[in-house]
Amino acid sequence: MLDSWCSQRETEANNSCRSRIYAVVSFVRYLQKRGLTDVKTPAIPRKEARTYIPHAFSEIELHNFFDACDSITSYSETEEQISQKLTVPVFFRLLYSSGIRTNEARMLRKNDVDLIHGVLNIAYSKGHDQHFIVMHDSMLELMREYDMVIAKMYPKRLYFFPARNGKCHTKQWVAVNFKKMWEKRNSSSAVPYEFRHNYAIENINSWTDDGFDFHQKLHSLSKSMGHSVIESTKYYYSLVPRLADVLAEHTNEDETIPEVRYESY
Repeated sequence: MLDSWCSQRETEANNSCRSRIYAVVSFVRYLQKRGLTDVKTPAIPRKEARTYIPHAFSEIELHNFFDACDSITSYSETEEQISQKLTVPVFFRLLYSSGIRTNEARMLRKNDVDLIHGVLNIAYSKGHDQHFIVMHDSMLELMREYDMVIAKMYPKRLYFFPARNGKCHTKQWVAVNFKKMWEKRNSSSAVPYEFRHNYAIENINSWTDDGFDFHQKLHSLSKSMGHSVIESTKYYYSLVPRLADVLAEHTNEDETIPEVRYESY
């Protein structure tokens, strides 16, 4: 039964399979070391080097995108169109400024958003790994304004960004609206999840000329992004110019992670 479940599926890449069976393999090894099982460790696919390089947003592209989000026009003032006009600019600015996953933003419940202290409780995440994120003051103000307006349309809403059926927005809603806004003003290709990559890279890039404690900052960034292991955050090293040259120059200065601001967009 174990071998069957851990075997690589036709639809899985090596790394996807490794991630899926990681907990089971670790548990088997735990039992083996304590003499509690004679079950053999399941076969683990070879780790493959990542080849995907996220889109590098330019200042002009970001300005164009958010300008398109702020300029949505409606053919008729239906509830759905009004909601879209209100939600799209705030939803994508939250992705950009906080680095949260698209599913975390979609499934963000109203009660998990602390609009007093500016803290997001990410209760549903990849692997159900709960973590907390502090919003930038400017993003918090935007979220407060959105909440006041959308609450009048959906007074009993469960989700912070509600769909008309009372549920959260779908993956398709995110993809379609991003593509529509992006292609209005930009000719390159991008996807909404790349805002998360951009958040990590912008943070790491901001450390390169300062004498901060890289280990401490990397650990804090990893926690804020909801990574279960710090190796996931280290992936961004390969995407950040000049970082390898300065990693040896660590100091013990204490500083919080610089935030990615959205205000210019």
